[in-house]
Amino acid sequence: MSVVAAVEEVQRLTALVVDDEAPAREELAFLLRDDPRIGNVVIASSAGQALRILGEQFVDVLFCDIKMPGLDGVELARVVSRFAERPHIVFVTAYDDRAVDAFDLQAIDYVMKPVRAVRLAEAVRRVVTAEPGDTPTEEDETIAVELAGVTRFVRRSQVRYVEAHGDYARLHTAADNHLLRSTLAELEERWADVGFVRIHRSTLIALAHVDEVRMSDGHYTVVLGADELPVSRRHARELRDRLVPR
Repeated sequence: MSVVAAVEEVQRLTALVVDDEAPAREELAFLLRDDPRIGNVVIASSAGQALRILGEQFVDVLFCDIKMPGLDGVELARVVSRFAERPHIVFVTAYDDRAVDAFDLQAIDYVMKPVRAVRLAEAVRRVVTAEPGDTPTEEDETIAVELAGVTRFVRRSQVRYVEAHGDYARLHTAADNHLLRSTLAELEERWADVGFVRIHRSTLIALAHVDEVRMSDGHYTVVLGADELPVSRRHARELRDRLVPR
Protein backbone atom coordinates (compact mmCIF):
# COMPACT_ATOMS: atom_id res chain seq x y z
CA MET A 1 0.00 0.00 0.00
CA SER A 2 1.32 3.44 -0.88
CA VAL A 3 1.89 6.10 1.78
CA VAL A 4 -0.85 8.24 0.21
CA ALA A 5 -3.32 5.35 0.28
CA ALA A 6 -2.44 4.58 3.89
CA VAL A 7 -3.06 8.19 4.89
CA GLU A 8 -6.37 8.24 3.04
CA GLU A 9 -7.53 5.22 5.08
CA VAL A 10 -7.05 7.24 8.26
CA GLN A 11 -9.67 9.81 9.08
CA ARG A 12 -8.10 13.20 8.53
CA LEU A 13 -8.28 15.86 11.19
CA THR A 14 -10.21 19.10 11.18
CA ALA A 15 -8.04 21.88 12.61
CA LEU A 16 -9.05 25.33 13.81
CA VAL A 17 -6.36 28.02 13.70
CA VAL A 18 -6.94 31.01 16.00
CA ASP A 19 -4.61 34.03 15.73
CA ASP A 20 -5.35 37.74 15.59
CA GLU A 21 -2.36 38.39 13.30
CA ALA A 22 -3.18 37.60 9.67
CA PRO A 23 0.37 36.68 8.50
CA ALA A 24 0.87 34.22 11.38
CA ARG A 25 -2.62 32.82 10.89
CA GLU A 26 -2.18 32.26 7.16
CA GLU A 27 1.31 30.78 7.54
CA LEU A 28 0.10 28.27 10.12
CA ALA A 29 -2.93 27.36 8.00
CA PHE A 30 -0.64 26.90 4.97
CA LEU A 31 1.65 24.53 6.86
CA LEU A 32 -1.28 22.53 8.21
CA ARG A 33 -2.91 22.19 4.78
CA ASP A 34 0.37 20.75 3.52
CA ASP A 35 0.19 17.97 6.12
CA PRO A 36 -1.57 14.85 4.71
CA ARG A 37 -3.02 14.07 8.15
CA ILE A 38 -5.04 17.31 8.11
CA GLY A 39 -8.22 17.20 6.04
CA ASN A 40 -9.72 20.60 6.76
CA VAL A 41 -8.36 23.85 8.17
CA VAL A 42 -10.69 26.53 9.53
CA ILE A 43 -9.36 29.92 10.59
CA ALA A 44 -10.50 32.48 13.14
CA SER A 45 -9.10 35.90 13.91
CA SER A 46 -10.35 36.05 17.50
CA ALA A 47 -11.43 33.84 20.37
CA GLY A 48 -15.03 35.01 19.92
CA GLN A 49 -15.06 33.94 16.28
CA ALA A 50 -13.47 30.61 17.27
CA LEU A 51 -16.24 29.94 19.79
CA ARG A 52 -18.88 30.64 17.13
CA ILE A 53 -17.17 28.15 14.80
CA LEU A 54 -16.89 25.55 17.57
CA GLY A 55 -20.61 25.96 18.22
CA GLU A 56 -21.37 25.12 14.60
CA GLN A 57 -19.00 22.27 13.79
CA PHE A 58 -16.80 19.62 15.38
CA VAL A 59 -13.07 20.31 15.43
CA ASP A 60 -10.39 17.74 16.29
CA VAL A 61 -7.64 20.14 17.28
CA LEU A 62 -7.36 23.81 18.14
CA PHE A 63 -4.11 25.59 17.22
CA CYS A 64 -4.32 28.72 19.29
CA ASP A 65 -2.21 31.82 19.80
CA ILE A 66 -2.03 32.99 23.42
CA LYS A 67 -1.73 36.78 23.43
CA MET A 68 -4.77 38.14 21.60
CA PRO A 69 -7.01 41.19 22.19
CA GLY A 70 -10.09 40.54 24.31
CA LEU A 71 -10.38 36.89 25.27
CA ASP A 72 -6.85 35.48 25.05
CA GLY A 73 -5.83 31.96 24.07
CA VAL A 74 -5.60 30.61 27.60
CA GLU A 75 -9.06 31.96 28.46
CA LEU A 76 -10.41 30.45 25.22
CA ALA A 77 -8.90 27.10 26.17
CA ARG A 78 -10.54 27.28 29.59
CA VAL A 79 -13.94 27.70 27.93
CA VAL A 80 -13.24 24.86 25.49
CA SER A 81 -12.14 22.58 28.34
CA ARG A 82 -15.75 22.57 29.57
CA PHE A 83 -17.12 21.23 26.27
CA ALA A 84 -18.61 17.74 26.34
CA GLU A 85 -16.59 16.92 23.21
CA ARG A 86 -13.34 18.78 23.58
CA PRO A 87 -10.79 19.25 20.81
CA HIS A 88 -7.14 18.76 21.58
CA ILE A 89 -5.36 22.04 22.23
CA VAL A 90 -2.00 23.08 20.80
CA PHE A 91 -0.75 26.50 21.85
CA VAL A 92 1.26 28.34 19.19
CA THR A 93 2.97 31.39 20.64
CA ALA A 94 6.00 33.65 20.58
CA TYR A 95 6.12 33.64 24.40
CA ASP A 96 7.33 30.91 26.71
CA ASP A 97 5.94 32.42 29.93
CA ARG A 98 2.53 30.74 29.71
CA ALA A 99 3.72 27.13 29.68
CA VAL A 100 2.44 26.66 33.24
CA ASP A 101 -1.04 27.78 32.17
CA ALA A 102 -0.88 25.37 29.26
CA PHE A 103 0.17 22.65 31.70
CA ASP A 104 -2.88 23.35 33.87
CA LEU A 105 -5.17 23.21 30.83
CA GLN A 106 -3.68 19.88 29.72
CA ALA A 107 -2.67 21.11 26.27
CA ILE A 108 -1.24 18.40 24.05
CA ASP A 109 1.64 20.60 22.87
CA TYR A 110 3.20 24.07 23.12
CA VAL A 111 4.81 25.27 19.87
CA MET A 112 7.00 28.35 19.76
CA LYS A 113 6.92 30.91 16.94
CA PRO A 114 8.31 31.21 14.35
CA VAL A 115 6.76 27.84 13.57
CA ARG A 116 8.92 25.33 11.77
CA ALA A 117 7.22 22.74 9.57
CA VAL A 118 8.99 19.84 11.27
CA ARG A 119 7.96 21.08 14.74
CA LEU A 120 4.35 21.53 13.65
CA ALA A 121 4.37 18.04 12.15
CA GLU A 122 5.40 16.70 15.55
CA ALA A 123 2.44 18.46 17.18
CA VAL A 124 0.10 16.92 14.60
CA ARG A 125 1.65 13.51 15.27
CA ARG A 126 0.89 13.87 18.96
CA VAL A 127 -2.76 14.58 18.13
CA VAL A 128 -2.99 11.69 15.67
CA THR A 129 -1.42 9.16 18.05
CA ALA A 130 -3.64 10.13 20.97
CA GLU A 131 -5.75 7.08 21.72
CA PRO A 132 -9.52 7.18 20.99
CA GLY A 133 -11.31 8.95 23.79
CA ASP A 134 -7.96 10.13 25.09
CA THR A 135 -9.06 13.57 26.18
CA PRO A 136 -8.11 15.25 29.44
CA THR A 137 -10.23 14.89 32.55
CA GLU A 138 -10.03 16.88 35.73
CA GLU A 139 -8.63 13.80 37.50
CA ASP A 140 -5.96 13.07 34.88
CA GLU A 141 -2.66 14.68 35.83
CA THR A 142 -0.66 16.36 33.08
CA ILE A 143 3.13 16.28 33.24
CA ALA A 144 5.31 18.91 31.57
CA VAL A 145 8.51 17.49 30.06
CA GLU A 146 11.26 19.25 28.14
CA LEU A 147 13.27 18.14 25.12
CA ALA A 148 15.90 20.38 23.54
CA GLY A 149 14.30 23.45 25.11
CA VAL A 150 10.77 22.54 23.96
CA THR A 151 8.06 22.01 26.57
CA ARG A 152 5.70 19.13 25.84
CA PHE A 153 2.84 17.62 27.80
CA VAL A 154 2.15 14.01 28.72
CA ARG A 155 -0.99 12.89 30.53
CA ARG A 156 -0.58 10.39 33.31
CA SER A 157 -3.19 8.12 31.71
CA GLN A 158 -0.89 7.80 28.67
CA VAL A 159 2.03 6.51 30.74
CA ARG A 160 2.42 2.75 30.46
CA TYR A 161 5.47 2.37 32.65
CA VAL A 162 8.26 4.37 34.25
CA GLU A 163 11.95 3.50 34.53
CA ALA A 164 14.46 4.89 37.01
CA HIS A 165 17.13 6.97 35.29
CA GLY A 166 19.44 8.37 37.94
CA ASP A 167 17.88 11.53 39.38
CA TYR A 168 15.25 11.35 36.62
CA ALA A 169 12.42 9.03 35.66
CA ARG A 170 11.78 7.94 32.07
CA LEU A 171 8.07 7.94 31.20
CA HIS A 172 7.06 5.46 28.50
CA THR A 173 3.88 5.99 26.46
CA ALA A 174 2.67 4.04 23.43
CA ALA A 175 4.52 6.38 21.08
CA ASP A 176 7.35 8.07 23.00
CA ASN A 177 9.46 8.21 26.11
CA HIS A 178 10.36 11.33 28.11
CA LEU A 179 12.71 12.19 30.94
CA LEU A 180 11.14 13.79 33.99
CA ARG A 181 13.09 15.38 36.85
CA SER A 182 11.64 13.13 39.54
CA THR A 183 12.70 9.93 41.26
CA LEU A 184 10.86 6.66 40.83
CA ALA A 185 10.11 6.59 44.58
CA GLU A 186 8.44 10.02 44.37
CA LEU A 187 6.23 8.90 41.47
CA GLU A 188 5.40 5.62 43.19
CA GLU A 189 4.13 7.47 46.25
CA ARG A 190 2.31 10.09 44.16
CA TRP A 191 0.59 7.62 41.80
CA ALA A 192 -0.03 4.63 44.10
CA ASP A 193 -3.74 5.44 44.42
CA VAL A 194 -4.30 5.70 40.64
CA GLY A 195 -3.13 2.24 39.63
CA PHE A 196 0.67 2.38 39.47
CA VAL A 197 2.66 -0.40 41.14
CA ARG A 198 6.37 -1.18 41.49
CA ILE A 199 7.43 -4.44 39.81
CA HIS A 200 11.19 -3.96 40.11
CA ARG A 201 13.52 -1.62 41.95
CA SER A 202 13.84 0.34 38.69
CA THR A 203 10.36 -0.09 37.16
CA LEU A 204 6.88 1.24 37.93
CA ILE A 205 3.93 0.14 35.78
CA ALA A 206 0.36 1.32 35.15
CA LEU A 207 -1.98 -1.60 35.84
CA ALA A 208 -4.51 -0.20 33.34
CA HIS A 209 -2.04 -0.87 30.51
CA VAL A 210 -1.12 -4.46 31.47
CA ASP A 211 -2.03 -6.88 28.67
CA GLU A 212 -0.62 -10.09 30.15
CA VAL A 213 1.27 -11.48 33.12
CA ARG A 214 3.37 -14.50 32.22
CA MET A 215 5.15 -16.98 34.50
CA SER A 216 8.06 -19.18 33.46
CA ASP A 217 10.39 -21.10 35.80
CA GLY A 218 8.98 -19.20 38.75
CA HIS A 219 9.67 -15.78 37.22
CA TYR A 220 6.96 -13.30 36.26
CA THR A 221 6.96 -11.06 33.20
CA VAL A 222 4.48 -8.23 32.56
CA VAL A 223 3.45 -7.48 28.97
CA LEU A 224 2.47 -3.92 28.08
CA GLY A 225 1.95 -3.61 24.35
CA ALA A 226 5.23 -4.58 22.67
CA ASP A 227 7.20 -4.34 25.91
CA GLU A 228 7.94 -7.27 28.22
CA LEU A 229 9.15 -6.25 31.68
CA PRO A 230 10.59 -8.57 34.35
CA VAL A 231 9.02 -8.69 37.80
CA SER A 232 11.42 -9.11 40.71
CA ARG A 233 10.63 -11.77 43.31
CA ARG A 234 10.39 -9.04 45.94
CA HIS A 235 7.52 -7.34 44.11
CA ALA A 236 5.73 -10.38 42.63
CA ARG A 237 3.30 -10.83 45.54
CA GLU A 238 2.26 -7.16 45.56
CA LEU A 239 1.62 -7.34 41.82
CA ARG A 240 -0.53 -10.47 42.22
CA ASP A 241 -2.49 -8.84 45.04
CA ARG A 242 -3.12 -5.71 42.99
CA LEU A 243 -4.19 -7.62 39.87
CA VAL A 244 -6.33 -10.16 41.74
CA PRO A 245 -7.55 -8.42 44.91
CA ARG A 246 -8.89 -10.70 47.65
